[in-house]
Amino acid sequence: MYQFKNYIKFVLAIVLAFFISCKDLDELNINPNGVDPATADLNLLMPTFITGIGQQVVNLGVGDIAGVMQHTQLDGWSGGHNDYDWDIDSKSWSGYYGILRNIDEFHKKAVEGEYAFHEGVALIMKAYTFGMIADLWGDAPYSEALKAEEGSEFFKPKYDSQRDIYLGILADLESANTLLSQSSDSYSNISSTQDLLYGGDVTKWRKLANSLALRYYMRLSEKESGIAQEGISKIASAPGTYPVITNASEDATVGYIGSSPSDSWPTNTVYDTDPRGAYFRVKMCATLVEVMQALNDPRLGVYANKIEIPLKKVEGENIDRIVNGIREISQDIIDDYTESWGVGVDFDPEYVGIPTSIYAAPQYNLNPNLDQAVYNPHCSQLNDMYKQTNGDLLQMRLMSAAEVHFILAEAASYGWAPGSAEEYYTAGIQQSFNTWGVGSAAGYIDGAPYSGLESIIEQKWIASWTSAAESWFDWRRTGLPELQTGESARRQALPLRFYYHFADEISKNTVNAEEAISRLEPTQYKGSDPSNNSAWSKTWVLQGTGKPY
Repeated sequence: MYQFKNYIKFVLAIVLAFFISCKDLDELNINPNGVDPATADLNLLMPTFITGIGQQVVNLGVGDIAGVMQHTQLDGWSGGHNDYDWDIDSKSWSGYYGILRNIDEFHKKAVEGEYAFHEGVALIMKAYTFGMIADLWGDAPYSEALKAEEGSEFFKPKYDSQRDIYLGILADLESANTLLSQSSDSYSNISSTQDLLYGGDVTKWRKLANSLALRYYMRLSEKESGIAQEGISKIASAPGTYPVITNASEDATVGYIGSSPSDSWPTNTVYDTDPRGAYFRVKMCATLVEVMQALNDPRLGVYANKIEIPLKKVEGENIDRIVNGIREISQDIIDDYTESWGVGVDFDPEYVGIPTSIYAAPQYNLNPNLDQAVYNPHCSQLNDMYKQTNGDLLQMRLMSAAEVHFILAEAASYGWAPGSAEEYYTAGIQQSFNTWGVGSAAGYIDGAPYSGLESIIEQKWIASWTSAAESWFDWRRTGLPELQTGESARRQALPLRFYYHFADEISKNTVNAEEAISRLEPTQYKGSDPSNNSAWSKTWVLQGTGKPY
């Protein structure tokens, strides 16, 4: 994490990003409005695309994907979060291509000026952003994107296959590793104050490149196991040539300055003062809470608040009273509630999450206020720190040491990496504990021992708090952790991808979009979607794997 002295650059980045955000398909290539990145100084572009992609990671990780992966549930205006109520107007990639436009301009300037550090950074961030697009949607403009200035033949770029995008970003990450492997005195024009991620530390950027390559080689493990094995073995067997992130101090994170709504943590109550605002709508999900409670996981107290008023069943009839901070209720009150709302009561005295996809989320656990999106004294809100605009733990989390160790644990279990899967697993948990400031994991691991892939993915899922998209991609690949939908879910299975957006994509690049849609493989959960453009269709990386269903 780079320190507060650089946060002012975040403000400038937000302002610049506002002017150069892209709205139309043509802006996969160029935006005729606002500030032109071509006239901006090379280093001034760095905060823009670093914070741009960081905010996308957070928006996914605390937004709808946190609902999909059952970290959280909303108790108001919850359709997209709890129930996957998405469609062709829900999720657009235009913001990602706006970020890529800045990265592309940065890359051109780096090549022109022969700035190897900047070129390496550009390739890493290009790989990160295109990787997210491929992960979220599948096939997408890649080889012909960002080229409109070269001629009208690129105004409607083709959709490259998801496979080709993954292989392309892995090639870029290999090039980045090479560019960043020179002696430190060979680099020039580095501005530590503009690099919000690593403060101009070449070695840390190099570690991010190789760590990201591990992520994408593992992404290919079910579909292209030979490529995955070769790539992971290459990196894991040669740490001198391919250094990776191994310590939480090297995590790829960016903090918030908190001086305005646009540069503050998204659930803060400083700028969002509505008592039904973002913070109050978000509750912990029972799935995550109960797993962490069973493991006596100290991170739960960092993620969530304890309930304000526990519930206790007492003998008698028509009893509903507060005694010494505890709400005492009799069985007839419980029965009436259960009959009215179709859900039971959770008497846990500390942490209570809302079950997945239930109709009665606003009323859950005898909430005395039956309106939606209000404070519930009998459910766990997010930790109070998430009311703040910024803080040491309020970070855009692009990649972590914990994730790297869990990837290596899985690889070692297949014989693809030297060392013990159990040792990597243990290191992954400890580095997550370090990230969240909860001390030694030694005693915890005694109660959460390594037991193969299921234990690795479960811990990776717990550790992905506020960056839940990566756990979604793991779930698609492995079917782990085993997650079930609830009664109000749009389908009786978790979604697999985002729909291609109609207004921003299909209507403007129809022929290429429809060709990409034809390559999607519908599943039994496609339901009423009129084409293969469904959140329950499989992209290339899942086709033929039998995963996750």
